[in-house]
Amino acid sequence: MRTETEMYKLILDIANNDDRIRAVYMNGSRTNPNAPKDIFQDYDIVYVVTDTKAFYEENGWINKFGEPFYMQKPEMMDNLLGQECHLEDTYGWLVIFKDGNRIDLHVNSIPYAKKDILNDKLCQILLDKDHILPHMPESTDIDYHVKRPNEIDFLCESNDFWWCLNNVAKGLWREEVPYVMDMLNIVIRPHLVTLLSWKIGIETDFACSIGKSGKYMNRYLSQELYYHYLETYPDYKIENLWNSVFTMCDLFNEVANEVATSLGFTYNQIEADASMKFLRVVHNLSKDALEIPSFN
Repeated sequence: MRTETEMYKLILDIANNDDRIRAVYMNGSRTNPNAPKDIFQDYDIVYVVTDTKAFYEENGWINKFGEPFYMQKPEMMDNLLGQECHLEDTYGWLVIFKDGNRIDLHVNSIPYAKKDILNDKLCQILLDKDHILPHMPESTDIDYHVKRPNEIDFLCESNDFWWCLNNVAKGLWREEVPYVMDMLNIVIRPHLVTLLSWKIGIETDFACSIGKSGKYMNRYLSQELYYHYLETYPDYKIENLWNSVFTMCDLFNEVANEVATSLGFTYNQIEADASMKFLRVVHNLSKDALEIPSFN
């Protein structure tokens, strides 16, 4: 596997030896001082070029970086699928090479790059032959820090969490496992992650990022609470799915009360209790039931 030093040299050598490439900048985890460093970090590189077409029409141009193992060309795929894309602005190759290194490389037109670079404070300029790019301050992940919620944010996140659980309940009663998994992990879990992020934000003065999907939460939550969160990931067995749902509810209820107290919000405990009662009733409902009991 080529070293970081070797990869940076290659990236800059290719740029310096090609007059079509006028500047180079990088973003992603390698420019984030708070991201962990490991062998799986890719190189998120943008070449600022005079003409993108010359690059994506040059068959095998990407081989200058090494022998590809396999790759994706997202803009090409969008174009083939008939989706709106502007290849004259940007075109990319996401490549894993046979030595294990990965590069996510885009060629951006000069006008597009001047706007794009301003959208991410993690961008770091590596080369600018003509001084065409705007000045960039030291890279920071501040754009990804947990944002302080207002009370409306809090009430809406809570309501959506508790309401959508009724769909999980009926899915479990029907034993529709694929549907339940989607509801749990695509619809409901993001609300729990958001709530945990607010707890972390309160404890860090909203000066940190928990990463995509909350992957850095273990840095900030107590070990006990983090493992409690991991217990919300179930296997496919119906009773285990039920247990994970009840764990999610207990965790959300506990943290929501804590967040509400810390931020001076009012938490709708009546709503939470009603949702949990509905879950318990459906959990105990026989498979041959002809009606749902009243909730008086």
